[in-house]
Amino acid sequence: MPRGGRRVRSLDRPGQVALGLGVLGVAYRLVLILLTVPGSNSDEATFGLAAMHIAAGREFPIFLYGQHYMGTVESYLAAPLFALFTPSWPLLRLPLLALHAVFVYLSYRLTRRLYSPWLATATVGLLALGSERVVRDQITTVGGRPEIKPAVLGLLLIALALGQHSTRHRWWGFALFGLLAGLCVWDDWLVLPYLIAAVGLLLAGTWRDLLGRAGPLVVGGFLVGVTPLIVDNLTAPAGQDSVSVLRQVSDGAAVVTTATDRLYGAVLVGIPLATGLCPPDGCAPEQMWWGGLYPALVLAAVALAVRGMLRPDPTAAGSPSRTPEATRPRGATGTPEATRPPTAAPVRPDGDAAVGEARDGPAVSRAAARLRYVGQLALLVGGVLALAAYARSALAATAPLASARYLSILQISLPAVLWPLWLVARWTGRAAARTAARLGGLLAVAVLALLVALMLAATGQLIGQIGTIRTEERQARELADALRRAGLTRVYGEYWTCNRLVFNARERVVCAVLDDRLRPGQDRYRPYARQIREAGHPAFVLAAGGPAEASLQRLLRDRKVAATVTEIATFRIYRPEVPLHPPG
Repeated sequence: MPRGGRRVRSLDRPGQVALGLGVLGVAYRLVLILLTVPGSNSDEATFGLAAMHIAAGREFPIFLYGQHYMGTVESYLAAPLFALFTPSWPLLRLPLLALHAVFVYLSYRLTRRLYSPWLATATVGLLALGSERVVRDQITTVGGRPEIKPAVLGLLLIALALGQHSTRHRWWGFALFGLLAGLCVWDDWLVLPYLIAAVGLLLAGTWRDLLGRAGPLVVGGFLVGVTPLIVDNLTAPAGQDSVSVLRQVSDGAAVVTTATDRLYGAVLVGIPLATGLCPPDGCAPEQMWWGGLYPALVLAAVALAVRGMLRPDPTAAGSPSRTPEATRPRGATGTPEATRPPTAAPVRPDGDAAVGEARDGPAVSRAAARLRYVGQLALLVGGVLALAAYARSALAATAPLASARYLSILQISLPAVLWPLWLVARWTGRAAARTAARLGGLLAVAVLALLVALMLAATGQLIGQIGTIRTEERQARELADALRRAGLTRVYGEYWTCNRLVFNARERVVCAVLDDRLRPGQDRYRPYARQIREAGHPAFVLAAGGPAEASLQRLLRDRKVAATVTEIATFRIYRPEVPLHPPG
């Protein structure tokens, strides 16, 4: 639609529906953020404390305190808000909502480009839903996962645009690809499987350019993005560099498990949890079927992508069907694009438009069409590598419910996995389809409907738990307020109490971590522990009825020390009459 000398795009029907579903999904998450749902914890509080320190100019950490392999991108995103307003859980999470909106938008764009408009719309609809496990990975500040997903989609879209010559700013595109890749490597190494796939797509489409000036641009951008990681590792003490720390974490988690147990935890439990079919306490058999079907769909999608690569169809969905203005040869004639009337997009027999926007002009080359199928394969390869890496870990067998968060990145590959089902489901609408094909189509529709129903049910379960979560959050705030009113600013506590308490009190109360036997625990921010050890009369804040409280009661009896006990919700505050520090 020419307007003021420019061409203005209007949304077609799939775009309009996708916009509505996307807005609903973002609004749903905004409400949850304002209610602090899912509930906060000390891991998230550590990111919040780092953001407070950055906002105050006290510290500028490259890695998260006590976790020397997790980048602090989320803390830096929240720091400006903390500088302007009083730090809080909603402010800490708001930047992640923006990242989620970008992820949904880019997922729509990529799906539309690689597959079809209505599959892109369906993907947005599924992403709008959110079980506790899915939403926790999307809008809680737990490191890496909320930001690497839109970054990966950005890398894939840049690689496609460069390979298909559909962008005018090619040199900037190569530099941006390198910069995003470098930032991802610094932020969270969980991205590596998809980063490999994105680099493969870039090589497939632009390898000739990369042998020339584009190669140094990508490498230069990568070095800029990964600079924080390089600087920290060059200056870190021996054994404290990120590679050594990751190796220590892997060695410490080494447990003898069987391949069967790991595959069970990764495929039948991890995939349904990460996809949003199950509540956080586990998957029922009627939910595990999706994990069993997932590998079969991946194989079918790989076969479709390989077939397309061998016999590319320039008029298929997502293929650009006109030469971009930036790549039109000099001297080419024709009506300017801004004033040329658009022609209708070619329509396939199945009813989906061949491309996301109106296309005109001749079909693109077979090489550009082939790259679309390479892009499909990249989505699948990234997902398979991520799943394989997780299945190799002992955590897949020993703690599949807690560690399923490592599979949240599989949301990137959701449209690629759904594509075979989507194609079969459309057979039901073909008048010329045989009876067997129509039955297959009905079965695919039933599978998709069951998938949606289970995701809706899991979303409803989270909504039903909002009251309980809100009560627990209120109790955590009451604990911080009670300690401040009592003047108890130096306390000992358990890991899941300490940093959350410090953040709720905005560092007016500091806490040192103890384990169940009152030995020094995992203090993410070491200065807190030093302050408590130097304190003259610290208090103890422990979960009522827990093993740490039992250990403290034994210590008080053994040393014949009396203590005043105050109970607040599920916590007990012990104030020994004489200064008392745990042994060790």
